[in-house]
Amino acid sequence: MNTRPSAPTHTLSVLRRLWPEVWRYRRRVAAALLLLVAAKLANVGVPLVMKDLIDRLDLAPAPLLVPLGLLLAYGALRLSTSLFQELRQIVFARVLARTSRNITLRVFEHLHSLSLRFHLDRRTGGVARDVERGMTATSDLLDWTIYTILPTLLEIALVCGILIARFDWTFTAITLATLVAYIVFTFAVTEWRMRWYRAANTADTEANERAVDSLLNYETVKYFGNERHEFARYDASLIKLEEATVRSLKTLAVLNVGQAGIVAVGLTLLLWRAAAGVVAGTMTLGDFVLVNAFLLQLSVPLNYLGMVYRQVKQALINIERMFGLLAEAREVEDAPDAPPLAVRGGEVRFEQVDFAYDAARPILRGVDFRIPAGHTLAVVGTTGAGKSTLARLLFRFYDVGGGRITIDGQDIREVRQDSLRAAIGIVPQDTVLFNDTIYYNIAYGRPDASREEIFAAARAAHVHAFIESLPQGYETTVGERGLKLSGGEKQRVAIARTLLKNPAILVFDEATSALDTRTEKIIQGELAEIAEHRTTLIIAHRLSTIVHADQILVLEHGRVVERGTHEQLLAERGRYAHLWNLQQREQSPAVEETAVQV
Repeated sequence: MNTRPSAPTHTLSVLRRLWPEVWRYRRRVAAALLLLVAAKLANVGVPLVMKDLIDRLDLAPAPLLVPLGLLLAYGALRLSTSLFQELRQIVFARVLARTSRNITLRVFEHLHSLSLRFHLDRRTGGVARDVERGMTATSDLLDWTIYTILPTLLEIALVCGILIARFDWTFTAITLATLVAYIVFTFAVTEWRMRWYRAANTADTEANERAVDSLLNYETVKYFGNERHEFARYDASLIKLEEATVRSLKTLAVLNVGQAGIVAVGLTLLLWRAAAGVVAGTMTLGDFVLVNAFLLQLSVPLNYLGMVYRQVKQALINIERMFGLLAEAREVEDAPDAPPLAVRGGEVRFEQVDFAYDAARPILRGVDFRIPAGHTLAVVGTTGAGKSTLARLLFRFYDVGGGRITIDGQDIREVRQDSLRAAIGIVPQDTVLFNDTIYYNIAYGRPDASREEIFAAARAAHVHAFIESLPQGYETTVGERGLKLSGGEKQRVAIARTLLKNPAILVFDEATSALDTRTEKIIQGELAEIAEHRTTLIIAHRLSTIVHADQILVLEHGRVVERGTHEQLLAERGRYAHLWNLQQREQSPAVEETAVQV
């Protein structure tokens, strides 16, 4: 889905949210502000020295020492302006980078704290793009507002003060009128232009979503020969981006021409007044140059201020989207005083559990069962019966709608989520690996594990010899989602990862249903080894893989319709026995064919 921005975010409200991060570096901020004030004072001093220099040179004869001193002062002020600006940049650089890093990290952490429901709905490319643009916008907004807008206002105040002190009121009036006209025009046109920037942003996010989605599903695109379809979908988004970008550039030209026109009119009026003063003898040639220099000097930051205003508005749009992610409510949250889970044996109980992803479509209805510590319970049923939902609820990806789930008598809603998930390991049907090395993927089960412990886990999962046979061994990269490995190899890496975690409770969510019969039997033996002496929940499709479970539940339309051991359920000749007979008949032709080939 496209991430919806929150309510419009205003500059001051955004700065208030960013200020606690900036305040942590208040000494650097204060030093940078002092350097900035020094830079602006030096900048305003340059035209004043230039005026005195011209007036001195206009006298005849002029002592050489006086112009030389003013020349040195002029050079020193010019150098000071650049020097103080660069020193300010050096001092404040850490504040910008660290603040941006902290905000982005907070968003990333928040995304990981959101419920599975949010991540099933969102598009990875769009969220990544919003975070990326928000990260850049955070540092830009701070730099522009604190060290561009405020200094420009300070410089305007200093120039107006000097004009009032040295000349008559008309100079100040013309200057202020020019500034007001410039600012009003800039703000009005920029607000008009924002619609195109928002449109470009939306189109850019949409294009990125479609590109990432298509590339992640590269094989599916190839299977169906839908490259042209993907190109057309992507180009549709790029066309929107192109149109919005062109309109944005055209309106930018309108803004630039209008700004230049306002400055030209104001400068002409000021020089007219100054020229009249020189002719009348009330002003010197240096005063004429001073007035011209002041307005030209102000036009540079004003022109920059106009650009900054545009950039600030654009940054606010980007931050709106990033803060929109932060505003996403956590569906599953720990209580403030929640204790860690205390695992004493690993007994799991589902007590009259009700659950629905959508209130109009219940998934589980009054599910009740117990897995004693160290025992194995299997759950079977047709597709959509709610089997995988049991694992998601046990991990507390969602909270139950009714009833409760306990581990060693503790309601999992009343303990910390990190401690709960630390106690549970899972080998899923679709094993997804990170696009990194095999070593990293195994170590992910316990990142602080030693190299020897990782090798031991790989040996226990019967994957060490295979890894060692690879040219790069444990440093072999597995590709996007582990696609460079076969299904059996990925499952063994997942088993090693779970073994390294060493959890008290295990979940096998149809862990072998996607494998061929031979590989399935091998991995089933490995799963049986790691499940020994652990509380185990097996979600199964193939009944032949769970005949040794201590108890089997048959789930149908979210209800437990049968329970017992394999032998007991067969003797009852109910739903389980019917499924068993169906699967045995399906497997018989394959078994016979294999026997003939042998």
